Amino acid sequence: MIVTTEKLTKRYGDRAVVDEVSLSVRRGEVYGFLGPNGAGKTTTIRMLLGLVRPSSGTASVLGEAPGTPKALLKVGSLIEGPGFYPYLSGRDNLRVHAHRRGVARTHVEAVLEQVDLVSAANEKFRRYSLGMKQRLGVAAALLGQPELLILDEPTNGLDPAGMADMRDLVRALAAQGQTVLLSSHLLGEVEEICDRVGVISNGRLVAESTVEQLRGDTVLLIKADPIEKAHVLIEGSELRGDVLHVRETDPGALIRTLVHADVDVQEVRPLRRTLEEVFFEMTGVA
Repeated sequence: MIVTTEKLTKRYGDRAVVDEVSLSVRRGEVYGFLGPNGAGKTTTIRMLLGLVRPSSGTASVLGEAPGTPKALLKVGSLIEGPGFYPYLSGRDNLRVHAHRRGVARTHVEAVLEQVDLVSAANEKFRRYSLGMKQRLGVAAALLGQPELLILDEPTNGLDPAGMADMRDLVRALAAQGQTVLLSSHLLGEVEEICDRVGVISNGRLVAESTVEQLRGDTVLLIKADPIEKAHVLIEGSELRGDVLHVRETDPGALIRTLVHADVDVQEVRPLRRTLEEVFFEMTGVA
């Protein structure tokens, strides 16, 4: 595991902002840290980077204690928006970051290409669009080829085109073998690009698994006439109004069974819970 926490907790007075969170991030995956605003995502990430000291519990990042020089050399991060000098160009800002991290200036050009900012590299940061600023933030996080990239709400404030660009960038990083821990409250973003997710609500980790496992089994929705006869013929089916719900099996076999019994099959289609539905169920968010 590249990141592990065991009962990681952060309290402010009597309030537990992060409450005994135990999670794990595997090498080479995109891990989605999912939860409503204020659920404890950013505080957890800050503890993983050594920016916040936990009240109790433990964490390990690349086999090191969070915030130690050894750990930070192997980690790149973008937390709550990028911070750059407005009067410097994108390229010069990255050169400053590279100098601070002890990274060769030649790597600046490589990360500019990775985030598709070469053509705008000489423009002043203050003239960048929000999407360009976010991409430059990711470029800074990529300096030094870190083993782990931690992105906290990287699509915050982006328009749909900017969000799509950021998703494409994360996919490309994953394809290159980068491990990415991605914090977000945008369900579609997580569903599209993450291998596994951890769902946090009110400071507690309520689930950790793949998106597919969270969404559960696919159900077949069947409309047929007479529906009561179809219900009798299909073992384990559930009659809901004028349709049947059946745990996914061989739809072709189901249709043949019904047709041979003179049941008129009008519709057969998969019906599966979305990640949004699962998320609302777990977190109680309406």
